[in-house]
Amino acid sequence: MYTEGRGVPRDYTQAAAWFRKSAEQGDAVAQAMLGTLYFDGQGVPQDYTQAVAWWRKAAEQGNAVAQEGLGDLFYHGQDVPQDYTQAAFWYRKAAEQGEADAQFNLGLLHHYGQGVPQDDNQAAFWWRKAAEHGDAEAQGSLGALYESGMGVPQDYGEAALWWRKAAEQGNVGTQAKLGFLYYKGEGVPQDYAEAYFWLDLAAAGKLDASIAEAVPRIRDKVASLLTPDDLSREQERARKWFEAHRAKP
Repeated sequence: MYTEGRGVPRDYTQAAAWFRKSAEQGDAVAQAMLGTLYFDGQGVPQDYTQAVAWWRKAAEQGNAVAQEGLGDLFYHGQDVPQDYTQAAFWYRKAAEQGEADAQFNLGLLHHYGQGVPQDDNQAAFWWRKAAEHGDAEAQGSLGALYESGMGVPQDYGEAALWWRKAAEQGNVGTQAKLGFLYYKGEGVPQDYAEAYFWLDLAAAGKLDASIAEAVPRIRDKVASLLTPDDLSREQERARKWFEAHRAKP
């Protein structure tokens, strides 16, 4: 993306003008970037039709960013008919080039059977690739497959491993799930202090309605099982975690 740096102020209008010159000469990267500017409405009026046109030109030349963008448009039905089959087609092309978002989305389509046959083995395959790239949503989803034994052998230890990776990135849902595992001693040694820490982090975030009441309730129950010193230590640990994460740009 055209951003501040190397002594050049951010100017999306100028970026669009220069990308257009290269795009019209067939440069796939410039076509992809111009499509992104139209999609976001930066430097040009927001125009999904133009985004589709430029992304398609770039995608047909093998540009993974444009392929992923087209997949998103077909998935959501933005200025094109919603078409999960087309979404899967373009996501797969980008996923095979290592685009983590496309890998996650392709796994999602396989999990729900949208545009492709329902297949949790394939969901696990693509989510693992995205998870190994550090994608927190994929890490959380892969952990859920291990928890339930869908597409992979049931393994709470593996669920805990992937949920921890996502939880450490601030993913609230996996913080809660990791806390539950420590509370129950599933896949990890039962550890009320560790359970409190993760549940306390999760309780401060936006939780899914299905667990929004359970998280603070179980956290408070766990708190009653800790010594005052242990509780104070975990509360301070949570406070420092929040400080560290708020300090990140």
